[in-house]
Amino acid sequence: MTTFPLLAVLLPFLAAFAGLLLSRWPHRRSAEAKAGERANTRAAWTAVVPTAVSAVLATWLAWGPGFAFLYEATTPPQPVGQTYGTVTTGGIPISLTLQADALSAILGVLVTLVALAVQLYSVGYLRDDPRYPSYSAFVSLFTSAMLLVVYAGDLLVLYVGWEIMGLCSYLLIGHWWEDRGNSRAAVKAFLVTRLGDVGFLFGIFVLGLAAGSFRIADVLAKVPEMSQATLVTATMLLLAGVAGKSAQVPLHTWLPDAMAGPTPISALIHAATMVAAGIFIVARLFGVFQEAPPTLDVLAVLAALGMLGAALAALAQDDLKRVLAYSTVSQLAYMAGGLAAGSDTSAIFHLMTHGAFKALLFLCAGAVIHHVGSNLMTQMGGLRRELPITFVTMTIGFAALMGIPPASGFFSKDAILATMDDALVTGGLTDAAALLLYGCALATVAVTGAYATRAWLRTFFGEQRAVALPEPEPGTAHVVDVREAPRTMLVPLILLAVPALLLGFAAEPHLDVGVAAISVVLALLGAGAVYAFWRMDPIADPARLLGPLRAPCERAFYVDTLYAALFVRPILALAGLVVRTDDVVVDGAVRGSGRSARGLSGILRLAQNGNVQLYVSGLLAGVLLIAVGAVMFA
Repeated sequence: MTTFPLLAVLLPFLAAFAGLLLSRWPHRRSAEAKAGERANTRAAWTAVVPTAVSAVLATWLAWGPGFAFLYEATTPPQPVGQTYGTVTTGGIPISLTLQADALSAILGVLVTLVALAVQLYSVGYLRDDPRYPSYSAFVSLFTSAMLLVVYAGDLLVLYVGWEIMGLCSYLLIGHWWEDRGNSRAAVKAFLVTRLGDVGFLFGIFVLGLAAGSFRIADVLAKVPEMSQATLVTATMLLLAGVAGKSAQVPLHTWLPDAMAGPTPISALIHAATMVAAGIFIVARLFGVFQEAPPTLDVLAVLAALGMLGAALAALAQDDLKRVLAYSTVSQLAYMAGGLAAGSDTSAIFHLMTHGAFKALLFLCAGAVIHHVGSNLMTQMGGLRRELPITFVTMTIGFAALMGIPPASGFFSKDAILATMDDALVTGGLTDAAALLLYGCALATVAVTGAYATRAWLRTFFGEQRAVALPEPEPGTAHVVDVREAPRTMLVPLILLAVPALLLGFAAEPHLDVGVAAISVVLALLGAGAVYAFWRMDPIADPARLLGPLRAPCERAFYVDTLYAALFVRPILALAGLVVRTDDVVVDGAVRGSGRSARGLSGILRLAQNGNVQLYVSGLLAGVLLIAVGAVMFA
């Protein structure tokens, strides 16, 4: 059993290696269509089976430790795993340790099960895509990298998986790279997360040097011996990486644009890999962050701004996937707020439930988009009759997102709100930060109810507003597909609907009745306001409730515009100046030296005109000058 963490990481990695090595790109010629289909089938088996085995291993590891974490056992179980060697660096060695403790064991289940659902779903979603073999291989590599982050016992080993995830996100978001918007979104995600990772790496160095070891257990044990300046510096630097990976303000702008990738990838990134990694890191090093109160205050302020701002942005979006993307930013801020308020258990509990219902929502959105052929809710409507399974499962997902009992999100969101309520009294945060955090959290509950209800109504109710089809060719008629998605897409929806509905009952109940009642009332008020507006005019967009705030919310408060003004345009101008300097100065010097050489050669060419008499005259003149000089200086 000690090798289970290694096997859980290694199996998806081998699947990725085999998928990239053995799969080939099927050509588009019709004669090779069957060969392409066979390649996709091989790739599907190569990706799904190892991920399924990895999920079984992760579940086995979590059976005891995972529940111990959720139930906050007083004597947590010993980590399961082992060290596979040490890399000597001339300084602090790197320990190649993979292990499953209470926290990593339960996160491993989330990662593997969501990854398995995505792999199964992708078989139907991309069955005609000639790039499916490479796609499935990169998903396997993504899964392996996240599991390496989860099970790593050394900060530098963890950092390896952290960076591989960034590469995989770039490759998968840009899967359809022919579209310029997709490639730009992939580059944006890569650059923004890399920016945060610079601080993250230096934060690891600060902790490792202060502790004399990069082993996570050693770092946590040495925290009492570290100075306050060291702890604040290290945690602030780590927070930069957390903000990048987990889309916290101000490095959240890449996540909505990442919707350019295939919908299953959106589910994987938003539910179990990239965005979960940042929250996991804070929980993994929670003992360090607890001893740095200024960092927790900063985290609380960023969380407060992120959760409410992203929820308002979600309320104004027309693209269904962007609604869910801004919802993810908001819910991640909820988790960060729970960590800032002093509870890693409630934050991880919400991370688990969010992983289930957000993966469900994204895969349901993919089924809707697969059916309608558009991401825009203005071209949806009335789909509950045509897509009954998708309707029921997505309704469960929206209920969990809103925090409506008995869905899982109700229990985990209540746990975080109760923690924030306690922070007002216990004083873990400054009074201003705690009050801002709790006030924004309550406001976000109402806005979440509003945007979830709006998306639900506009997608499944009212009149169908499908895209107008082109005129059929003479003698033919339109064939409208009114069926549900393929079975490989529906099975993951049904399976994910179970934890989205019932996972809240898995944790030890800490229900604060007063806070829970306030939360449900606020969610229903937000939902009721949208429903009342929609009943008055089912055609009009309920986002009109925002009034003059609608345009700023739709543009996500112009954060991208601000970045363009402060960074993008100045850097482009500087790049243009560098280009002009290179052309005028550097290349000008090279061109000038060439012109000078040609000019001098023209002067010399005057003396080399082929006239023998001129040559003899020059020779005699030279001899005469030498003779005169010799006489004068003798």
